[in-house]
Amino acid sequence: MFLKTQIFKAISFKNPVKLPLSYWILVFIRFALTLIPQRGYIHPDEFFQNVEVISGDIFTIDVARTWEFNPKFPVRNIFVPKIILGPPLHLIRILNPYTKNLINIDLKTPYYLLTLPRLFICFLSLINDYCLYRVCAMYGQNFRNRLNIFATSYVILVYCCRSFSNAFEMIFFSILLFLVAECMYKSDVVIYHREFLNEKYKQAKTLVEKVKIFKLITHLPDHSLNHVIFIATIVVIGIFNRPTFIGFAFPPIFFWLHRGLGSKVVGFKDFHYRIFLLILCGIPTVLLLILVDSGYYGYLTMADIESLKVSWDNWVVTPLNFVRYNSDMRNLIEHGLHPRWLHLAVNVPLLFNVIGLMAFFTIMIHIYRFVRGQYSKLPRIQSITGLMIFSTIIPVGILSLFPHQEARFIIPVLVPLVFLYGNNLYPNDSDAQRIKLLKKVLRIVWYTLNIVLTLFFGFIHQGGIYPFASNLHREIKSSYGVHTHVITTHSYSIPTFLLQLESTNTIYKDKSTGHTYKLAPTTFLNKYGSMPMENIFIKVDEVLTNAEKLLHKYERQYRFYLVSPCSLEHKISHESSKYPQIDLREDFSYYPHFCSEALPEFPTRHDQFCSEHNMLRANASRAVDLTMYQRISCYFKRFCLRVYRISPATNFVIDH
Repeated sequence: MFLKTQIFKAISFKNPVKLPLSYWILVFIRFALTLIPQRGYIHPDEFFQNVEVISGDIFTIDVARTWEFNPKFPVRNIFVPKIILGPPLHLIRILNPYTKNLINIDLKTPYYLLTLPRLFICFLSLINDYCLYRVCAMYGQNFRNRLNIFATSYVILVYCCRSFSNAFEMIFFSILLFLVAECMYKSDVVIYHREFLNEKYKQAKTLVEKVKIFKLITHLPDHSLNHVIFIATIVVIGIFNRPTFIGFAFPPIFFWLHRGLGSKVVGFKDFHYRIFLLILCGIPTVLLLILVDSGYYGYLTMADIESLKVSWDNWVVTPLNFVRYNSDMRNLIEHGLHPRWLHLAVNVPLLFNVIGLMAFFTIMIHIYRFVRGQYSKLPRIQSITGLMIFSTIIPVGILSLFPHQEARFIIPVLVPLVFLYGNNLYPNDSDAQRIKLLKKVLRIVWYTLNIVLTLFFGFIHQGGIYPFASNLHREIKSSYGVHTHVITTHSYSIPTFLLQLESTNTIYKDKSTGHTYKLAPTTFLNKYGSMPMENIFIKVDEVLTNAEKLLHKYERQYRFYLVSPCSLEHKISHESSKYPQIDLREDFSYYPHFCSEALPEFPTRHDQFCSEHNMLRANASRAVDLTMYQRISCYFKRFCLRVYRISPATNFVIDH
């Protein structure tokens, strides 16, 4: 009876909130774009900082382990990639024997190796949506409009469904913002009631009234240390994932620590108590992650633990190594230096377009009001608006201090930006007609730019690498033992894990003889970046000569490919003419493929390439000038990736 009469009365049942159909359609599009799959290749770090390394560990295959995972000086934590990418890759490893035997589907092919980890990350990206929704609902904001804007951002559709550590960072940032926002909300409610009851207690005239009010005060929930363990854990994991998370975590932690300061019931004693417990709660996670990294990189072994011979040399702190590496300007120069205004002037508009510009102008207005002393017009420092504004300004400001700036570094800022300005793209009933028209135009601009950028970064940018890797994988598996040589130029590296090359480091044992052996490599991927074409062909000549020697001496069959953007066709043709011993034939082209390292030149009216590919097919004379339409068409056709098959010329014998 007590349950029915007392507890049920205390619970306020609410109807479940229905999200708009448009939002669920956008979620479906997010997953559909992931499954197509997206051929675009944004940056090598998408593969080589996470999934490449984890695939090597799980499948025991040859992969390219970058300098960040060098055991001599590791700068990347392995815990976060393991817990995020480990489940889908282990699922592939476990299910593959069954799918091959039962339904004849090999999961260890480029399509599944690319899409299944992305699908899992895409599912995790919904955490960002959920946190944004909860914060909006908690503070009575329009979450429907904001979720639609959030879900249409190409940052969500492309970046957040890839294995970037920045995408993981965004998830941690969203969780942290939600936890802090909830703590602020609950603290405001509790502090308001405590101050109200304290005042009533002072005004009470009888002992009975004071006892009743005192009981009410003692029944108020604790709020000062809400979510302290979760917040400390998220901050530590975020910093180990990317030490730049310090910049993102600073505003939420600042607001969490300052909750209620200035009120009559919260003082500096509570402030220092929160700091102490936050640090204390973070220590176990720090020790755990140090232990995981130390074991993974070989600094700490079971033999060391069993013998109790553990010293400082047995521990590795990857975030500390990250900071040490990036504090050396010589290292940053190797990765490229950028002007410190790049984030603000280029990356913010590129990533967030309309709402990024809204944020810029709004912040300028706030700065103007602050300088003029109009403090009453500024957002309250302990409000949710203040939290979101500082969670936008501080991370971008801190990351702008470093001379190496890439757009993906600031993608987590999308969450507070959408909360602050997402609803501004939709008209209100009180808006004037011209304001409604302006918001409609801005909304159209938002949708248009995000569609264009989704197509560009999702399918066009370096879009030829994945289909080439898929075909290369098929060739390698269909002709076991044939040596495969690939030279790529002016393009990103081929993700090695997609090829599923057998490990050449694993020691095998012959069951009949008991002898141990290692497999010799049969696939050789050579990336030469933007090396001059004359140097590229020196390498081509060397590889071809060595391959021919092995062919005639040991009968090692081989295939040899040169992979280059189509815009370099003239240079390749010109340079190959200097090597009569090399037969260079176009094997295949992958379109589209945008490469900023080798942008094609706009053809002239007498461009030979365009004449051969446009005019002769129409049986027209080469002497006829190309029309503007033909020149534009020819220009866009050069945005492709061309694969050349290389072999010795039939009328030329290489000296063996």
